[in-house]
Amino acid sequence: MKVVFHINELTKWLEAKSNVKNLLKLVPDATIIVSVNGQGIKGYLDPLNAEFLDSKITFHACANALRGRGIAKEALPSHVVVVPAGVLDIIELQEKGYAYIKP
Repeated sequence: MKVVFHINELTKWLEAKSNVKNLLKLVPDATIIVSVNGQGIKGYLDPLNAEFLDSKITFHACANALRGRGIAKEALPSHVVVVPAGVLDIIELQEKGYAYIKP
């Protein structure tokens, strides 16, 4: 199972963490990507998300959102993949068969 979780609001990080945790309980081998853009990009800087960010999940960050908010990619955890555009990232993942979830 392949799933992309889309976070574009800062307030949705907690819900996304819960959704991912619950999915992994039921499908431990799921391939999960969390794609973040818009205001949600600030969640990468929140210490409350550190444990979630250290999990086996793949994280993507929109370069446009980073640039628009003056956040350097170096400020992100080292394993976060910066993609040119979050919207395009989600489209491409869906074309590859990823189910789309927006908490």
